[in-house]
Amino acid sequence: MKRIALLVLIAILLLLFAAAVGAYKMNRFMDTAVSLPEDGATFVIAPGSSFATVSADLVAQGIIDDDFWYRLYARQSGEASGIQAGEYTLAAGATPRTLLEQFTQGSVRLYSFTIVEGWNHRDLLKALHANETIAAKMTEEDWPAFLESLDAPVTHPEGLFLPETYRFPRNTSDRQLLTQAYELMQEVLAEEWQARGESTPVASPYEALVLASIVEKETARADERPRIAGVFARRLAKRMRLQTDPTVIYGIGAAFDGNLTRKHLQTDTPYNTYTRGGLPPTPIAMPGRAAINAVLHPAEGEELFFVATGLGDGSHKFSVTKDEHDAAVAEYLKRLRQNRRGGR
Repeated sequence: MKRIALLVLIAILLLLFAAAVGAYKMNRFMDTAVSLPEDGATFVIAPGSSFATVSADLVAQGIIDDDFWYRLYARQSGEASGIQAGEYTLAAGATPRTLLEQFTQGSVRLYSFTIVEGWNHRDLLKALHANETIAAKMTEEDWPAFLESLDAPVTHPEGLFLPETYRFPRNTSDRQLLTQAYELMQEVLAEEWQARGESTPVASPYEALVLASIVEKETARADERPRIAGVFARRLAKRMRLQTDPTVIYGIGAAFDGNLTRKHLQTDTPYNTYTRGGLPPTPIAMPGRAAINAVLHPAEGEELFFVATGLGDGSHKFSVTKDEHDAAVAEYLKRLRQNRRGGR
């Protein structure tokens, strides 16, 4: 009996020793840096992949030499079932343990897409579809149904998506990004509307979007947005037509060739603010938060007119009277002719 007991004890000790050695080797493997270039590498886990497939891919790509300990650790820890599909950036110095953390946390590589202030909805969809990391699902014909799915109160997409930079994993769809941009615009618009000033000329958040889109198209200068909003506020209060070129251009649509003529200004469309009073029926572009804020807090003053200075800095000359404005227009045209002659 003593001999049997001794043999059992020895067997147990050998097993414990083997387990200790195995644990040591496994942890040493898990904490030893994998083989990656200094600038890292991209690794893709396809949807539905098992951990055995992932570890085999790591071996095939030369990132780890052997996956025995990796599969053993993942199985024992229960993390084998928690890996998430996606595109990962593997950094130099990573270990099998940190890679497993990446894979189970879904720390995928993120890309960026920026909606630019002043884009219209055609510009937006075109830019989305030109980005190879975004899955194109939308067409121009899909806008009404898409807006309905968002419970949007309007059927025209213009102005509803906040200009901002968005971060997303590869193969995010255009619909997903647009949904995020729509929801963020609703949040920003609600915040700005709540804090609106008494002098704002608009009666609803949507009207704020409409006028802000015009301000956005008229100037890119932060210092001028409130002044231009002030001009439009006073013109609306006096029942003067806004007479702003960007609305006319928007009414022409995709057919506009870059040359705005007198005939265009005289041709009536729902967006021609030379032939119609008040605001156009929808926004004409995507306004940023600053333009929305300017419309809800227009600058005080007496100016009723503005025109570009032609100085090349995007600035405008503001005028109180029509005579002053006519003189400013004449000055602008003179400077424009001089610039053209100087460019020959």
